[in-house]
Amino acid sequence: MVDGRRITDIETLRVVTMVYGGLINKNIVAQLQRFGNNAIGLTGADGDFIRAKKRPVKKIDYGFVGDLDENSIKPQNLISLMDAGFTPVFCALTHDGAGQLLNTNADTIASALAVALAKYYHTTLIYCFEKKGVLKDINDEESLIREIDPQYYEELKEQQVIHSGMLPKLDNAFTAIARGVKKVIIGHSNDLGNIKEHQPFGTNLIEHYL
Repeated sequence: MVDGRRITDIETLRVVTMVYGGLINKNIVAQLQRFGNNAIGLTGADGDFIRAKKRPVKKIDYGFVGDLDENSIKPQNLISLMDAGFTPVFCALTHDGAGQLLNTNADTIASALAVALAKYYHTTLIYCFEKKGVLKDINDEESLIREIDPQYYEELKEQQVIHSGMLPKLDNAFTAIARGVKKVIIGHSNDLGNIKEHQPFGTNLIEHYL
């Protein structure tokens, strides 16, 4: 791991393809079917939904890692799939269009999908992980930060409150907001039920404080 980003060699790529694209993805799809959601499990290569470019080698060779750009996602393909009644469930794998699968940051994929669909829908991006949200003290669940705007984010980085794997997550979140996503929430998956109850949970990322 370098600054929260993984290095992927060919053997690791084979493992994550089996685990992300197979074991995890299909188990999520099966659970969604259990609840009456007609989900369909996908990689970025399926239907050419998400095309990436292999990260160029500079100071660090990240191996088979894909980076996205503004042309990586074809929203009309996604809309057609959803209009047909399917809920797409993507794993963290993309492709380069030349036959090569690429391991791609899952938070980046989620953000890019939200941005692509924000032109057509009121879109909320939710990141789930093992904490209640962004914490001032990683060992204190009660130190939850309820709201963060870009200025406060820079202050938290300077103070080393936020670092490592949380950096890409928040970078992607603020990029999504700047590109039209209405809301970004970071919190624990156990609290997702709060959405139905219209109750706040996690850390809300906002464009600016009023």
